[in-house]
Amino acid sequence: MLNRIEAYYDAVPRSSARAESHGPLTLFVQSGDGWPYYARPALGHTGEVPVEAVERVRARQRELGVPEAFEWVAETTPGLRAAVEATGLTVHEHPLMVLEGEGVPVPAPGGFAVRMVEADDPALESAVAAPYAAFGADPGPGTTERIAERLTAGLTRLAAAYDPTGRALAAGQHQPVGAVTEVVGVGTVPEARRRGLGLAVTAALAADARARGTETVFLTATDETVARLYGRLGFRTVATALIAEG
Repeated sequence: MLNRIEAYYDAVPRSSARAESHGPLTLFVQSGDGWPYYARPALGHTGEVPVEAVERVRARQRELGVPEAFEWVAETTPGLRAAVEATGLTVHEHPLMVLEGEGVPVPAPGGFAVRMVEADDPALESAVAAPYAAFGADPGPGTTERIAERLTAGLTRLAAAYDPTGRALAAGQHQPVGAVTEVVGVGTVPEARRRGLGLAVTAALAADARARGTETVFLTATDETVARLYGRLGFRTVATALIAEG
C-alpha cells in the first residue's frame, strides 16, 4: 500500500512541475503559475538522508524563491526526519488515511446540493474559490482556467457544495493517477462551517473515485480530530505524513 502511495506521490506533481534530482531527494518545481511544490525522497530511497542533502535542497529552494518545504511518509523514509530537523525546520505529523471498502455516503445538509463540477460548469469559478476562502487566500488570476484545463485533461476531479443561490460554500478535489487518487484541498468558507459540508464533499469525491474504478483512495488529515471525522466515511489511518516548512 505505502509503495503504491509513494509511486503516486512521485508521479502526481509531474503533470505541472519539473523534477530536479538531488541525490536522495527530488525537488518538484512548479512550471508557470500555481501553487509551489516541495521536495520529497527520491522514489525508491528508504535509507538515511545526509543533512548536507537537505541543506543543498533548501539552498536551491531559496535560489528559486519557493518555500523551503519537504513532504514524506514517516514509515517509508524514517531517516529523513532527523536530517530535516537538524537543519532547523519543524516537522508536523498528520494521519495518512486510506479508504476501506466503498466508503460511506453522506447526504448534503438541508438546503444544499453537493455535486461534481465539470470544466464547462457555470459555477466552476465559485467552486474553485471556496477552498481558498476557507484558508483566507485568493485564488489569483488564471486559477479557474488552470483547474478547467486539468478537469478537461482528467487530471483533477472537483466536487462542491452549493447553497440555494448557486454559490459554492465548500469544495475539494481528487487527482487520479492510474489506480490511485488523493483527496486534497477540501475547504469550507468560514461562515458555513460546522454544517457537515466538507464531509459531504469528501464523501462525494470518494464515491466518484470508486465509480471510476480507482483502487486506492487516500488523504492526509490535519490532525486526529479531523481523522475521526474522515473515519466516519470509511477512511483508516495507515501511516504518518510528515510536512516541514521553513
